[in-house]
Amino acid sequence: MFSDPRWSEALSRLPDYLGSHVRVSMTALALGLAISLPLALLAYRRPVLRGFLLGITSIVQTVPGLALLALFYPLLLALSALTASWLGVGFSAFGFLPSVLALALYSMLPVARNTITGLREIDPALTEAAQGVGMTPRQSLTMVELPLALPVIMAGIRTAAVWVIGTATLSTPIGQTSLGNYIFAGLQTQNWVFVLFGCAAAALLALAVDQLLALVENGLRLRLRARIMAGLVGLAALLLATLTPSLSQSRASHVIGAKTFTEQYVLASLIGQRLEAAGLTSTLREGLGSNVIFEALAKNDIDVYVDYSGTLWANQLKRTDVKPRGELFDELKAALASRWSIKTLGALGFDNAYALVMPRKRAEELGIRSAADLAARAGTMSIAGDYEFFSRPEWTALRTAYNLNFRQQRQMQPDFMYAAVASGEVDVIAGYTSDGLIARYDLVVLDDPKRAIPPYDAIVLISPKRAEDKALRDALLPLIGKIDVSAMREANLRAGNGETPSAVAKWLWDHIQRR
Repeated sequence: MFSDPRWSEALSRLPDYLGSHVRVSMTALALGLAISLPLALLAYRRPVLRGFLLGITSIVQTVPGLALLALFYPLLLALSALTASWLGVGFSAFGFLPSVLALALYSMLPVARNTITGLREIDPALTEAAQGVGMTPRQSLTMVELPLALPVIMAGIRTAAVWVIGTATLSTPIGQTSLGNYIFAGLQTQNWVFVLFGCAAAALLALAVDQLLALVENGLRLRLRARIMAGLVGLAALLLATLTPSLSQSRASHVIGAKTFTEQYVLASLIGQRLEAAGLTSTLREGLGSNVIFEALAKNDIDVYVDYSGTLWANQLKRTDVKPRGELFDELKAALASRWSIKTLGALGFDNAYALVMPRKRAEELGIRSAADLAARAGTMSIAGDYEFFSRPEWTALRTAYNLNFRQQRQMQPDFMYAAVASGEVDVIAGYTSDGLIARYDLVVLDDPKRAIPPYDAIVLISPKRAEDKALRDALLPLIGKIDVSAMREANLRAGNGETPSAVAKWLWDHIQRR
């Protein structure tokens, strides 16, 4: 089993993923403790403040972790723009900072609740005795109440640590490298080795931190300094062990971004291999949301990635008109340069557009060849799209152009959509024209006669700070115009069959050289 190359690739990424996961988790936990412990000490004797604190922290826990993490990115992005405008100093809203702030909020409830509960459950006779011997309220708190409440407080800290470590796996889409990179990449590429590896690594990390904190708790309760030191040293060693990968990554000269679907993982690996062949170092930031990755490029948080002309046209430029491919590309290139100083290196040679997809046999039985043919039957059909499709302008344009009103809309992980439509679980999906799963499941892409969807040429974008990087351009120019849609479909199919993105990227480069 371990001869599978996916295991070796998973192990090769562990120092970066684990190190980043530990750093963001420990920082968030420390920040959460620094906020929640003083607030709990301030509130435990004040009913109104106590209720307010526990109410607010409880509300935070009702927000799904991924949503909380995602909300911090646009908030910090707006704040960074304000500080840059007013003070002339901005900051990165990508990755680490939004993750730390969201995870710190997530850690506050168990710490605040257990601190308040532990202090309030102390026998009043003990506090009265402390007052009777002349102790001040502060002395009573530090010398009597806190030591007695310590086991309950530490239980809250241990719970918070496990919650933070688990939730940190969801920080991947906003640019924070973590053990969640294994899980997101594995789900997108059907690499179950990565999924299992990521889950197991996160669980073992949570267990290790919990046991080290238990050692500290035990030492404090029994007044055994050796145990306290052993636990603290263990935590410090875990944190210090992650700094070496961090230092090596800081020397990486180019940051490559990738969105959350199979093709992007393959193309990011291909770009990384081309940079390595040119003697340039790089690091990957995979699994990013569409708007997150574009903003990260514009802010120089990543240096290069592949996007699609239709996505940029509809989402960044907010354009709803559809122009011929060449005209759209030229106008888009000029707008990216003038508005964001982003350089468009060129198109790779294939189109990956959103398209309505059905099983070929059913489409033939119903006489459906185009999106226009769906209008009369959509009311009895269900449609599935990826997590962002139904909120995108492309869906609005399709629905308006063809008067499509489906009986049900469902959101699914992209690869699962194809199996769902092939099995009849849904009737239609919003697929991708370059996806190899279309051939695997004998599906058909419906025509778009009204051209509601713009051209989706895959293009290489370079950040403003790298716009004049000749070495980067020279390394990637051999890819421009050399990847046709059949090659990309084959690459996507190989990745879906279990080949790693790096192996598929090598195959794709060999294919380019043979052309």
